[in-house]
Parts: sequence; C-alpha cells; structure tokens
Amino acid sequence: MVDVSPKIPSLRTATAQAKVRLGEPILGQLVGNEIISKKGPVFQTAIIAGTMAAKRTSDLIPFCHPIGLEDCKLRIYIDEDRLVVIECSVRVSAKTGVEMEALTGASVAALTVYDMCKAMSHEIVILETKLLEKTGGKSDFHAS
Repeated sequence: MVDVSPKIPSLRTATAQAKVRLGEPILGQLVGNEIISKKGPVFQTAIIAGTMAAKRTSDLIPFCHPIGLEDCKLRIYIDEDRLVVIECSVRVSAKTGVEMEALTGASVAALTVYDMCKAMSHEIVILETKLLEKTGGKSDFHAS
C-alpha cells in the first residue's frame, strides 16, 4: 500500500457512474422506476449490493486502504437513451481518496442488474464505468 501516515485527514468525496443496456424486452417490464425479476426488485437489490461492495472495496482491490465510509448513496435511473444509469457517491474524512469505493459500488450494482435480469435476456451489456468527480486530496477532478 502507499504510505498515507504523513497525510492529514480531510473530506474526500467521489462519484462514479456505470451504464447498462438492458434492451426493450426487459425495459418493457419497467413499472415506475423498478423492474421485478424472478429474483426480486432489480434496482433496489443493486443499490444494496453496490453499498455493500463500496464498504468492502479494500477486500476486493489489492492495496486499497480500508476506509470506514461515512456516506454512500446509489441512484439508479433510466436516461433519455433508455440506458440504466447507476451513480454511486461516497464521502469520508480520511487520509486517502475514495474513488475506488465509488467505482466499486457502481460496478457491483451494474453486475447485480445483469445477474438479476439475465434470465430475461443474455443481450445485456455493461457499457462503461467511469469516475465522474472526486474532491479532496491534492486535486479535484470533474469529468467533462
């Protein structure tokens, strides 16, 4: 791991996004802002999975510092291109950033959507996962 002992704790935030193309056969089953699969409510379950993953990032990604997240929020919606958009925002006061926690949360939420919908179609595509913004530390980042 990188030695962060000389650093002073500061507020660190990060937001990551994943996009999933489900296709119209699955999106046709959308009621309100939820799809119910044989396994249960897809987006609600993905939010829980993403939160759990963000909290356990250091167990999944080698050399990540274990961080006690102080906040983790996931939001899932359908955009104008009919893609499932998953946004994971995290925050903590710490000596190291939380980009990996946000990216892990969004990624695992996307994988959960795939898993819960795969019985309806195998043409699901996880298109991208990317960092949208991060604050704190040496510099801030905002995707253009």
